[in-house]
Amino acid sequence: MQTRNPILDEFAKLTTGAMGLAQAAGEEARTAWRAQADRIAAEMDLVRRDEFDVLKDEIAALRAEIAELKAAKTPAAKPVKGTSTDGTQPGDAAG
Repeated sequence: MQTRNPILDEFAKLTTGAMGLAQAAGEEARTAWRAQADRIAAEMDLVRRDEFDVLKDEIAALRAEIAELKAAKTPAAKPVKGTSTDGTQPGDAAG
């Protein structure tokens, strides 16, 4: 046997309404916090994570390219001291 108690019904409605209001207030506070954090980040000229990751990948690719270029670079043969191409006399030459 179930009875309807108007006081308990009103209390249940009030509780349900309060929970809905609390959830809405929480979402509103979260949205306001996020907007404030975005504004602060923009004022401080900070970089977003996705931009940072793209730049990091570009730098890694450039470093790899520089390493390849250094490895491919063959040093030019230096002339032997005392030859006519460098213009100096050997140390043991009589002159």
